[in-house]
Amino acid sequence: MQTDIRPILEEAARSGGLLTYQELAQRAGFPPPHTIHKTTTALEALMAEDHAAGRPLLAALVVSKATGVPAPGFFGCLTTLGRYFGDDRGAQAERHWRRELEAVQTAYGVG
Repeated sequence: MQTDIRPILEEAARSGGLLTYQELAQRAGFPPPHTIHKTTTALEALMAEDHAAGRPLLAALVVSKATGVPAPGFFGCLTTLGRYFGDDRGAQAERHWRRELEAVQTAYGVG
Protein backbone atom coordinates (compact mmCIF):
# COMPACT_ATOMS: atom_id res chain seq x y z
CA MET A 1 0.00 0.00 0.00
CA GLN A 2 2.90 2.41 0.56
CA THR A 3 3.26 2.86 -3.19
CA ASP A 4 -0.28 4.25 -3.21
CA ILE A 5 0.52 7.00 -0.71
CA ARG A 6 4.06 8.05 -1.72
CA PRO A 7 2.95 10.29 -4.64
CA ILE A 8 0.33 11.93 -2.44
CA LEU A 9 2.86 12.67 0.27
CA GLU A 10 5.50 13.83 -2.20
CA GLU A 11 2.98 16.30 -3.62
CA ALA A 12 2.20 17.53 -0.10
CA ALA A 13 5.93 17.84 0.63
CA ARG A 14 6.51 19.93 -2.49
CA SER A 15 3.62 22.23 -1.59
CA GLY A 16 4.71 22.55 2.03
CA GLY A 17 1.45 21.16 3.38
CA LEU A 18 0.38 18.67 5.99
CA LEU A 19 -2.39 16.09 5.72
CA THR A 20 -4.58 14.54 8.35
CA TYR A 21 -4.89 10.76 8.50
CA GLN A 22 -8.43 11.08 7.17
CA GLU A 23 -7.37 13.32 4.27
CA LEU A 24 -4.66 10.85 3.29
CA ALA A 25 -7.08 7.92 3.52
CA GLN A 26 -9.53 9.75 1.24
CA ARG A 27 -6.91 10.81 -1.29
CA ALA A 28 -5.45 7.30 -1.39
CA GLY A 29 -8.92 5.84 -1.85
CA PHE A 30 -8.68 3.35 1.00
CA PRO A 31 -12.10 1.73 1.20
CA PRO A 32 -14.00 1.21 4.45
CA PRO A 33 -13.97 -0.43 6.86
CA HIS A 34 -10.91 0.49 8.91
CA THR A 35 -9.63 3.21 6.58
CA ILE A 36 -7.45 4.82 9.26
CA HIS A 37 -5.92 1.46 10.18
CA LYS A 38 -5.14 0.85 6.51
CA THR A 39 -3.63 4.31 6.32
CA THR A 40 -1.40 3.85 9.36
CA THR A 41 -0.28 0.43 8.13
CA ALA A 42 0.73 2.00 4.81
CA LEU A 43 2.49 4.85 6.63
CA GLU A 44 4.48 2.44 8.80
CA ALA A 45 5.59 0.50 5.72
CA LEU A 46 6.55 3.76 4.02
CA MET A 47 8.52 4.84 7.10
CA ALA A 48 10.48 1.60 7.06
CA GLU A 49 11.15 1.99 3.33
CA ASP A 50 12.27 5.62 3.65
CA HIS A 51 14.45 4.82 6.66
CA ALA A 52 16.14 1.89 4.90
CA ALA A 53 16.86 4.09 1.88
CA GLY A 54 18.24 6.94 4.01
CA ARG A 55 15.46 9.31 2.94
CA PRO A 56 13.53 11.73 5.15
CA LEU A 57 10.30 10.24 6.42
CA LEU A 58 7.37 11.44 4.32
CA ALA A 59 5.06 10.09 7.04
CA ALA A 60 6.01 13.16 9.12
CA LEU A 61 3.57 15.10 6.92
CA VAL A 62 0.57 13.25 8.35
CA VAL A 63 -0.97 14.55 11.54
CA SER A 64 -3.95 14.03 13.77
CA LYS A 65 -6.78 16.48 13.20
CA ALA A 66 -7.27 16.72 16.97
CA THR A 67 -3.67 17.47 17.98
CA GLY A 68 -1.88 18.74 14.88
CA VAL A 69 0.96 16.26 15.41
CA PRO A 70 1.31 12.62 14.40
CA ALA A 71 -0.46 9.95 16.42
CA PRO A 72 1.46 7.96 19.04
CA GLY A 73 1.97 5.11 16.56
CA PHE A 74 4.27 7.37 14.52
CA PHE A 75 6.61 7.64 17.49
CA GLY A 76 6.36 3.92 18.20
CA CYS A 77 7.42 3.23 14.63
CA LEU A 78 10.30 5.70 14.99
CA THR A 79 11.41 3.81 18.08
CA THR A 80 11.24 0.49 16.23
CA LEU A 81 13.40 2.01 13.49
CA GLY A 82 15.91 3.27 16.08
CA ARG A 83 15.28 6.94 15.24
CA TYR A 84 13.64 8.06 18.49
CA PHE A 85 13.64 7.03 22.12
CA GLY A 86 11.12 8.84 24.24
CA ASP A 87 7.48 9.37 25.03
CA ASP A 88 4.94 9.09 22.25
CA ARG A 89 3.26 12.32 23.39
CA GLY A 90 4.38 15.62 24.79
CA ALA A 91 7.04 18.24 24.16
CA GLN A 92 9.91 15.81 23.46
CA ALA A 93 7.85 13.93 20.88
CA GLU A 94 6.72 17.15 19.24
CA ARG A 95 10.29 18.49 19.02
CA HIS A 96 11.45 15.27 17.39
CA TRP A 97 8.55 15.30 14.94
CA ARG A 98 9.41 18.88 13.99
CA ARG A 99 12.98 17.77 13.19
CA GLU A 100 11.66 14.93 11.02
CA LEU A 101 9.27 17.36 9.32
CA GLU A 102 12.07 19.87 8.72
CA ALA A 103 14.14 17.14 7.04
CA VAL A 104 11.26 16.41 4.65
CA GLN A 105 10.73 20.11 3.93
CA THR A 106 14.44 20.63 3.27
CA ALA A 107 14.63 17.61 0.97
CA TYR A 108 11.66 18.87 -1.04
CA GLY A 109 12.85 22.48 -1.16
CA VAL A 110 10.29 23.93 1.20
CA GLY A 111 12.10 24.48 4.52
